[in-house]
Amino acid sequence: MPKNKDIEKILVIGSGPIVIGQAAEFDYSGTQACQALKEEGYTVILANSNPATIMTDETIADKVYMAPLTANFLKKIIRKERPCAILPTLGGQTGLNLAVKLEKEGVLERYGIKLLGTSLEAIEKAEDREKFRALMKELNEPVPPSEIVTTVEEAVEFVREIGFPIIVRPAFTLGGTGGGMCQNEEELRHIVKNGLALSPVNQCLIEKSIAGFKEIEYEVIRDAKDQAIVVCNMENIDPVGVHTGDSIVVAPSMTLTDRENQMLRHVSLKIIRALKIEGGCNVQLALDPDSLDYYIIEVNPRVSRSSALASKATGYPIAKIAAKIAVGLTLDEIKNPLVDSMSACFEPMLDYVVTKIPRFPFDKFTTGDRTLGTQMKATGEIMAIGRNFEESLLKGIRSLEIGNGDFYLPHIENCTEEELIDRIKQPDDERIFIIAHLFRLGYSVEKIHEHTKIDKFFLRKIRGIIDFEQNLARDRFDVEGLINAKKLGFSDQQIARIWATTEDEVFHLRMNENIIPVYKKVDTCAGTYESQAPYFYSTYEKENESVRTEREKVIVLGSGPIRIGQGIEFDYATVHSVLAIQEKGYEAIIVNNNPETVSTDFSLSDKLYFEPLTLEDVMHIVELEKPIGVIVQFGGQTAINLAAGLKQRGVKILGTSLEAIDRAEDRDKFEHLLDELNLQKPNGKAVTMKEDVITIAEEIGYPVLVRPSYVIGGAQMEIAHDREELTKYLANIPAINPEKPLLVDEYVTGIEVDVDAISDGETTFIPGILEHIERAGVHSGDSIAVYPPQRLSDKVKQSILEATDQIAKALNVVGLINIQFIIKNEKVYVIEVNPRASRTIPFLSKITGVPMANLATRSILGERLAEKGYKTEILPENNQVYVKLPVFSFEKLRSVDTTLGPEMKSTGEAIGYDTNLEKALYKGFIASGLNIPNEGAVLLTVADKDKPEVVNIAQRFFELGFELYATKGTTAYLKRYDLPVIEVNKIDKNERNVISIIRDGKVQFVINTLSSGKQPRSDGFMIRRESVERGIISLTNLDTADAILRVIESKTLQVTPITDRGK
Repeated sequence: MPKNKDIEKILVIGSGPIVIGQAAEFDYSGTQACQALKEEGYTVILANSNPATIMTDETIADKVYMAPLTANFLKKIIRKERPCAILPTLGGQTGLNLAVKLEKEGVLERYGIKLLGTSLEAIEKAEDREKFRALMKELNEPVPPSEIVTTVEEAVEFVREIGFPIIVRPAFTLGGTGGGMCQNEEELRHIVKNGLALSPVNQCLIEKSIAGFKEIEYEVIRDAKDQAIVVCNMENIDPVGVHTGDSIVVAPSMTLTDRENQMLRHVSLKIIRALKIEGGCNVQLALDPDSLDYYIIEVNPRVSRSSALASKATGYPIAKIAAKIAVGLTLDEIKNPLVDSMSACFEPMLDYVVTKIPRFPFDKFTTGDRTLGTQMKATGEIMAIGRNFEESLLKGIRSLEIGNGDFYLPHIENCTEEELIDRIKQPDDERIFIIAHLFRLGYSVEKIHEHTKIDKFFLRKIRGIIDFEQNLARDRFDVEGLINAKKLGFSDQQIARIWATTEDEVFHLRMNENIIPVYKKVDTCAGTYESQAPYFYSTYEKENESVRTEREKVIVLGSGPIRIGQGIEFDYATVHSVLAIQEKGYEAIIVNNNPETVSTDFSLSDKLYFEPLTLEDVMHIVELEKPIGVIVQFGGQTAINLAAGLKQRGVKILGTSLEAIDRAEDRDKFEHLLDELNLQKPNGKAVTMKEDVITIAEEIGYPVLVRPSYVIGGAQMEIAHDREELTKYLANIPAINPEKPLLVDEYVTGIEVDVDAISDGETTFIPGILEHIERAGVHSGDSIAVYPPQRLSDKVKQSILEATDQIAKALNVVGLINIQFIIKNEKVYVIEVNPRASRTIPFLSKITGVPMANLATRSILGERLAEKGYKTEILPENNQVYVKLPVFSFEKLRSVDTTLGPEMKSTGEAIGYDTNLEKALYKGFIASGLNIPNEGAVLLTVADKDKPEVVNIAQRFFELGFELYATKGTTAYLKRYDLPVIEVNKIDKNERNVISIIRDGKVQFVINTLSSGKQPRSDGFMIRRESVERGIISLTNLDTADAILRVIESKTLQVTPITDRGK
């Protein structure tokens, strides 16, 4: 079938800000779709609200609207652009939900817009639980006994019939939000109540639990000619009961017999054909390990989270093919991206093993509930490729960047055997390490299987790794053992631990014996055709398939798995850096291990190495490719941390030198630098011994800001208001590493600003200054940021420019530099310098039109900014106001405190822009998922230090018509100002208390500030958690409350007596 020529302009709907359950995978698929449609000659209009990603870059679509993803805003875009068609199936659940809403409201029909790809009927058949069950019954395919409920009592009644355990799945939500497994009625009532509140259609599916079954996924694709293929099948190592996004996944499936595989493959193709899906589809199935019985768990009639993994595992770009199918092309007409002479009908075949391991945020949220279930908790993932399961698994483990890259976590040894057994029965994020440790203690495969229900195949493989470890320990420095260890994926670090030696000694032994990896192409053509994709993975075999060219080349290190503090923004910078390298005529080589992102699309770079970002793995690539140098400044802290080791081994670091990076990161050297430049800074010291911390804090004076050096996203950073809080903080952190001291600083309150600049050593150019709405003390990633700054004088801006220029020149920065300042009483204090790309690069690049990563890369490669017309200045500000708002995933992370402070907690960001601050904030809040009510009630419970300031907040809420509720102390204070406040009790009283009014839906806002420090399980903590779980806006910072009030006030007509005359 030829492509559809009746349409010219297509609106692509994105997936919005990154949250747990809907992350960078959809940025990758959306980017691919836009590029594929442009390739076919269509005009592409993109709607998305995420400023951090490549997808919203102006180069990706013909027009980009960074607007809130709501039906109302999409209607405005549709009215203005008049697209011929929309493509929603690449925007995750967000895109699908919007398409359904636009259709139901008659918008598509009114404007004559065609829905491309999968039909609305097919979407509803897969998404609507009742229709899905009816279709499965019609197809004679089994689903677990289940019932749709719209009330808690309906759920209780149904479970009395089928019995516990059961699974709750709220309809139309992301990553299992609000769902979970229930073992008793109390859990059932709690989870269903939450699930109904979070489901946009107020529906939950109550399903009989089939925990313990194998979970298998098939990624399938179909066209309008009914041609359908399986792109990839995947198997979860964890049995049913753990969300697939939180499970370790292998591809292809390892434990299925040929009969089982053919049976499930047939079922998956049967379902995609019955639904008449045109494009990608994900089918999740559960297989009884003891029989051929299976159930259909779920069907996603769209490109799913697993599609990115399947695309990277096979080299078959599902989203790109799906977009072409959506405009009428068929699989036999589309070229296979791996081999030009083949069509996309060719089903990929894998002769290697792929492992995906989720990356969790519990290194940051140490008090969070780590137990894994049907509600997703991972913030990111890595992928590893090996010739066997062991190699793939161990490469994956060292890609996670937890601990030391070894299949061993020392702190597990402090747990009793009883605790370890409990932790594998109720899986958590460390289960695979605990299983390995139990094997070291002598536990049998059968015993572990009994507790975990993990297939014995995987357990035998893990047991084999541990047995090999023990054999290797008996033959220290045995060359044959070393060769076999490398074939199994053992890192030099792991071998060094087993042999009780150093990593360098293992490395030198390998070099002397010429034990080095070769690189294989990702080739899914089953040897029938030769792959043309420049896409490689390492293994210890004979033939090397990565041929070095004679061109000068540059290696760019990626940022690894997405985690809080190091997100998709670094992938954006990496992509732009690669494009700039190619524009300058060099060969661009990427090393990265994140399957969710655009940088690991092999069509982007000249060569892609899908490898762990460790010194060992990167050095082998450097030795093979012999680049002119390596760029580390776009890969966040992950790449920066490799710089010292690379330089020590003779590798040239391009751009800002390692000495400059160290001068900014090392506290003593940093302070000397600021003193030399006569720049102001908060009083502070670097401390190497725990026992000295309190003495130094008391010399400085409380409150103090305490934080480790060389960390991501303000990890373990806190404000201590007194000795007691500081003592608690010190009790919860490990011993201080003298090479990475603890920093203790005077806590200065004031306006915090972020500056990103580009420097070539001579010129320092600042595209813009971002001002934080929240005062200093909230991590820059969690603060609302505004451009242009609203409260800075010209004198302060000039001081910021001069300080930035001085620092950039003193450090001899070549590339990007990020500096954070605090402004107090017109004085400019320097609080932090990062001589690398920061999280704000994509946002600033898009709002100012300055391609910062591109310019920085050109500077790194020797181009002068002056040649491009740039000079040392701040770019003149434009007329629009832009705000960047943080987006949190607190509802997924139980037991995590929502209080904002110096440690970053947000998973993503959204943008709002308009002609003034209030309008921009309004759009930004909506884009971030906050629906701001214009009426209702507010609960105020604030610390004594905040009571004077909360009076103004309460007064303004009252004048807008809100009822005021408050706890005893806050009520007494507010009543002094004649405010009508309804007093509520604290949690320990049974009558009307702070929790009951939240549960009963009496309040729309909760404003709760901390009296001091972190107090887990305190009243305040319970108030904040209850608010989040009920979908109520919970604010822990009065500056954020002020921003929300400004939005409500700007939309509200106020009533005042004539005698006030504008007072």
